Amino acid sequence: MDQDRQNLEERIAHLTRAVDELSDIVAAQQDRIDRIERRLAMVMEREAEREAQEGGSVALADQRPPHW
Repeated sequence: MDQDRQNLEERIAHLTRAVDELSDIVAAQQDRIDRIERRLAMVMEREAEREAQEGGSVALADQRPPHW
């Protein structure tokens, strides 16, 4: 019984470490996604402003793709 308990405790320790590592990875990826989304929003806003200054009637972000 002691050996079974020790094996289970070792497996739990390994799984706990794996879950912690994956949680850190997911958190880092979410931070990166958040930064990318903010940058994309800034680029889209700048492009819309540029198009408006050039006399475009509809901002690029509001236009339907040509295949629609």
